[in-house]
Amino acid sequence: MTAAPRTVIVRLDSAGDVLLAGPAVRAAAAGSAHTALLCGPQGEQAARLLPGVDEVLVHDAPWVGLDPPPVSRRATDGLVDALAARRFDRALILVSYHQSPLPAALLLRLAGVGWTAADSVDYPGALLDLRHHRAPQRHEAAAALELARAAGFRLPPGDDGGLRVTTPPATASLTGTRPYVVFHPGAAVPARAFGPERAARAAAALAAAGHRLVVTGGPGEKALTARVAGDHSLDLGGRTDLRQLAGVLAGAQVAVVGNTGPAHLAAAVGTPVVCLFAPVVPAPLWRPYGVPHVLLGQQDAPCAGTRARRCPVRGHPCLDGVSDAAVLSAVAAVSGRRAQATGDRATASDRGATV
Repeated sequence: MTAAPRTVIVRLDSAGDVLLAGPAVRAAAAGSAHTALLCGPQGEQAARLLPGVDEVLVHDAPWVGLDPPPVSRRATDGLVDALAARRFDRALILVSYHQSPLPAALLLRLAGVGWTAADSVDYPGALLDLRHHRAPQRHEAAAALELARAAGFRLPPGDDGGLRVTTPPATASLTGTRPYVVFHPGAAVPARAFGPERAARAAAALAAAGHRLVVTGGPGEKALTARVAGDHSLDLGGRTDLRQLAGVLAGAQVAVVGNTGPAHLAAAVGTPVVCLFAPVVPAPLWRPYGVPHVLLGQQDAPCAGTRARRCPVRGHPCLDGVSDAAVLSAVAAVSGRRAQATGDRATASDRGATV
């Protein structure tokens, strides 16, 4: 009998990207003796939440990210040495539809990894053993899982392929025990969220409609969350790490969030999502995965497909033009759908169902 391989999965970029890799990671882990995840600094907290990961390796790669570091011979040699020391047999390189896996593939070859698979539009030469072609318009999570399947990995019995994280902590000490809606107004890419004034108005409208609102954000977003929460909502800005945020989202009736990592974290804990989705990236590839959700935002706006980080259109109309009535209607549409979210995952994960 052939021994189970030692497998390394590469998923650089952000926390959201790492969360979307979860189904592929679990499939690889089910067929591996040891599963490591190589991620970037922004994805490390998410990597440590994924079931099936035995080891997390972190490398700040100069070919990805919003603020990539300069190329460093020392850092590159250190990564190659770390990979070589672990004697991996197989590798999966997970990339977004517009990225190339070949820089990572070259380093894996130099580290002596015996077999590597990736989706690649670019000709890989001798760098890939499996050059896979993803189906058009596939969601990022589904595409990663399909690559894992093509590499011979399968999800374990009973795993429906939805997003997952390890059991989050209880967070009632932060949120209180009464029902609440989470509003996460920020995003690493400003084009993918309401502007601050529009977010504050939306929060006020939700509170006025009777929703108990919990406003969340990272340490660098405390000024934003304070402005949005005002005196009518609970402000948790800067008070949670990613694991605690998972707990806060798990307790919510609904999460209102842009196309950013917490939207995927909400999906991973089974919470329905009202997603403020700017069309700078394609919704079929990045929408909330496997949970009931509503997309808000003008999907045919002039910014569509630009991958712009800051809105290129005056006034940010694709999102700031969304009415309070539309936000309230969307929250009402997905409220109370947590039980169905679990049952729907097997079918919704492929189509990204919108309710």
